[in-house]
Amino acid sequence: MSIYDKDVNAAVEVMRRGGVILYPTDTVWGIGCDATNPDAVAKVYEIKRRVDSKALICLVDSEARLQRYIRNVPNVAWDVIELATKPVTVILDGAVNLAPNLLAEDGSVAIRVTREPFSQQLCYRFQKAIVSTSANFSGEPPASNYCDISPELLEAVDYVCTSRRQEKKPHTPSSIIRLRPDGQVEVVRK
Repeated sequence: MSIYDKDVNAAVEVMRRGGVILYPTDTVWGIGCDATNPDAVAKVYEIKRRVDSKALICLVDSEARLQRYIRNVPNVAWDVIELATKPVTVILDGAVNLAPNLLAEDGSVAIRVTREPFSQQLCYRFQKAIVSTSANFSGEPPASNYCDISPELLEAVDYVCTSRRQEKKPHTPSSIIRLRPDGQVEVVRK
């Protein structure tokens, strides 16, 4: 088994047990856990020192998995996901099968289909949505690379992925687009 496969498997095992991981995503480094486990999601809020009225983003590996978590995906969402040239998180109404404390007060969820090989493989092997909130304490800048993560944060999680630790290149958070069932589109973050 390769180092890469061992890393993915170890992260999956920790999340299955309700643990919290640090991992590289299609954007910045993220804090992750099982997006269907309210206790694990609560740990992420605690680690980030963030109030749980601020919803968290989650990642999925495919359009098919996205449909497990959204009651009715509006057609415009498929166009946005397919045509995006950089990572884009969509906020959709009618979230289902996710931890209630992950959702916004209106029942919507911020969700992204990742195309980056490591995070996509992690989601695929986990077979569920994974929380993906930036690896930083609330109010601090996100960690673009592993070397940007605070030692205190590294100590606070149950597992830190080994993949892509050597990278030192600019990464930025995803764009966020709110898509309403009536077709209204709002850019939340460019």
